[in-house]
Parts: sequence; structure tokens; C-alpha cells
Amino acid sequence: MKKTIAWGITGAGHFLISSFDVFGRVKYEYDIRVNTFLSSAAEEVVRMYGLEGQLETISSGDYLEEVFPETRQGKSWPKTGRFLLDKYDALIVSPATSNTVSKIAHGTADSLVSNAVAQAVKGGVPVYVVPVDIEGVVVSELPFGIDRELCRKCDPCPPRDNCPNNAITDQIDLLKCSGCGICRELCNFNAIKGGPVELKVRDIDARNVETMKGLEGITVLEKPEDVIDVVKEMLH
Repeated sequence: MKKTIAWGITGAGHFLISSFDVFGRVKYEYDIRVNTFLSSAAEEVVRMYGLEGQLETISSGDYLEEVFPETRQGKSWPKTGRFLLDKYDALIVSPATSNTVSKIAHGTADSLVSNAVAQAVKGGVPVYVVPVDIEGVVVSELPFGIDRELCRKCDPCPPRDNCPNNAITDQIDLLKCSGCGICRELCNFNAIKGGPVELKVRDIDARNVETMKGLEGITVLEKPEDVIDVVKEMLH
């Protein structure tokens, strides 16, 4: 029987692109169905990074390959009830924000993804979590933004005038931005950038990861690429 994975995405930029790359491989190299659960923050972040089209290729919309956005699921999240009905072989949350990790670690299930984790554990479905904040310093990719020191405030401004979402004024409105990159290509002064930034992991976030490691039914993975090993083991 064909295997089915539930994929929980939360609102982190770190590990987001690599998670999409990994689940693309899971879908096509290993012929596994992927049913995606998007937190409300993930809905915004996936759009900011221009990944909505890629998500449609991973979860095509067929049964057990749907995309469930939190903002369209009501407050009782009835679709998480599937974890009690032997529909999934695993739930993988990647990336998992420190907020989601804290909820999982302390038994809170008040969001779509944290509720999916709770229901999966109750239903005996193995849960794997890829936290963005494990320890030390992480390097995260930022969405597009304007470097004020490089911006010449041109008028007309090609990036602003050609933005398909009208997301640019003196800054980029990330709630409108779709991550298409047109603005970066059109700026003559390289003032529009997205890129790596170093972030220190808070002690409390590292402790929550350690707490989560001790919970029954939950396995912590260090990086999205570790999902491939989980899939290989699942198939053998």
C-alpha cells in the first residue's frame, strides 16, 4: 500500500527552503503521498519565500494530498482527526518554530500543527520534528528587504513600479510580497536583498527541545535532510 506522510509547516524561514526540497524528493523519488498542514504563520511565510507553486506540486489536492491552511480549518481543526483513523504513516513537522516546539513540549494543542502532533501521538502515528532552534547559533535566510543605505530613492523606481503585488513603498510589505524576486532583478543599485543572518538560540528554546526529546512518540531531527532516512526506514 502506498505510504502517506502528513507534513506540518510552521512560520520559520530557517530550514524552510531545504524542507521544500526534501519533501519534493519524498514525493517524486519515493512515491509517497504528502498531506500538508500549514500553520497560520506558515501561510504567510510560504508566500513570502515564493514557495506556493512548489507546494502545489508536492501536495496536489487529491485525497490525502491536500493542503490544509490553518486559517480555513475553523477552531476545532476537524482534519486532525484523521490521525486517529490510521490514515498516515508519519507526521513530520519541518521546520518547527520555537513557539511550536514550546507548545509541543508543554502539551499545548491550540494551533493546527500542535493539535496535529497531539492527535498523532494519541493515534499512535510516529511524529518527527525538525526544530529551527536547537542550540548555539543558526544561520537563517531572510525574505526580500530593502537596504536603506544602498537605496537611492529613485523616482521612477523600477522595483516599485513593476511589483505585481504592489508590495513596495519605501520598504517591502512582506504580507503582500510573494517572493517572486522581480524587484531584486530590477534594482540598479542592488538595494534589495534577501540572505543569511546569524541568530543566537535562546536558552529556553534549547531547553524546550530537550524536553520534547523526552516525550513519548516524538523524535527530534537535526535537519530536514534527516527526513530522507526516516522515509527509507519506513519503506523497508
